[in-house]
Amino acid sequence: MKESDLKELGEAILKETRSDITPKQLIKAVRKAHPEATKKEIVRAAFYALIANADREPEKATALQDFAITQRMNDDELQD
Repeated sequence: MKESDLKELGEAILKETRSDITPKQLIKAVRKAHPEATKKEIVRAAFYALIANADREPEKATALQDFAITQRMNDDELQD
């Protein structure tokens, strides 16, 4: 995935992120705008958005961090 694609996907994630959204809902919302995005790409973009926006939007950054870490752990468990 190119950095420009990652940035675009990260912006979509940031737009949809709020404190009351579940990981499934967030993935579904992002895939409406980016149907070709895989879960792995969405998680990567969430980390990207987290790093790029942590200082400007701390509430969203916390939600993105929780989402990205939880989803990454779920993926790692499936691979073991």
